[in-house]
Amino acid sequence: MLNDFSYLFPVVIAGTAMIMDLRTAKVDNGWILFSMFVGFVLCIRERGVSGIRFFLMGSGAPLFLAVLFVLGMLGAGDIKLFCALGSVMGFSEILKCICISFMIGACISLAILISEHNFCERIRYFMSYLENTVKNKQILSYGKKDISLPENFHFTVPIFLSVLLYAGGIY
Repeated sequence: MLNDFSYLFPVVIAGTAMIMDLRTAKVDNGWILFSMFVGFVLCIRERGVSGIRFFLMGSGAPLFLAVLFVLGMLGAGDIKLFCALGSVMGFSEILKCICISFMIGACISLAILISEHNFCERIRYFMSYLENTVKNKQILSYGKKDISLPENFHFTVPIFLSVLLYAGGIY
């Protein structure tokens, strides 16, 4: 029963966060903290004292994504969501979840580029960003902050889809 909860609770975490994000363009910190608390309790209950290490490794692993936040390519809520998921899923599984989320996100991005007929425009924008970064020796925010722009989709959607694959035993 508890093992089933370990697979189903990440679906609840990611699904609730996705709904929050779609409604308000924000993932509530209270939900993240609650999810991490439940993850901590679950780790201790399943693994005893060694569960603390499992929790810390899993919830800390996604912090490398802060680089993408600084560049304006990923929201803080997405990183915090990965941390909450990692607290339940563990180090290796959250790294897989992150990779699969980015692959799903890439597919969504490609679909948006095709449907919006702006593939060349977005490539030029990216190349201009790289050129300005190198020329000015300064890292600026990459994205345009307007969430209504098609290229600024809610990344909680690919995260949720990745977690569904996890819960379904795909990885």
